[in-house]
Amino acid sequence: MPQVYLSLGSNIDREQSIQQAIKQLTAEYGLLKISTVYESEAVGFEGDDFYNLVVGFETDLQWEQVQQQLRQIEEDNGRERGSEKFSSRTLDIDLLIYGDLDLQKQGVDLPRAEIFKYAFVLRPLAEIAGTECHPQSGESYAEIWERFDSTPQSLWAAALQF
Repeated sequence: MPQVYLSLGSNIDREQSIQQAIKQLTAEYGLLKISTVYESEAVGFEGDDFYNLVVGFETDLQWEQVQQQLRQIEEDNGRERGSEKFSSRTLDIDLLIYGDLDLQKQGVDLPRAEIFKYAFVLRPLAEIAGTECHPQSGESYAEIWERFDSTPQSLWAAALQF
């Protein structure tokens, strides 16, 4: 079964939204690997601080089925589609990694390019999947995090724990 990693973020009712997402993901996929919950400033717009984390699990579902379930969980938690890319949201769940699948050449952002761009994605991913390797670069997430310049992106551990 493929190992899957998701990035979760929220800055509207963030504690409740993240807790509910974890509850729903556990109900769908069973035991989850859960990173530290990090708090970060909004990136790309002015807004409240976000809670961000990464969760991992194994599944025999196809990536499209997982993606569909994630969209449903977002909607169940008040996510409204059609808003600007960089805006406040109750819940954002992104499929980061699905096994060693690489669909970039087919126009699907999998593995997510955000892994290399944002500390709030890479740091928690490296925390729970540090020895695993990126499907394209072949580097471990710990190695990628070690050389990542996180200085422009403030990130700190939040009080919320699982």
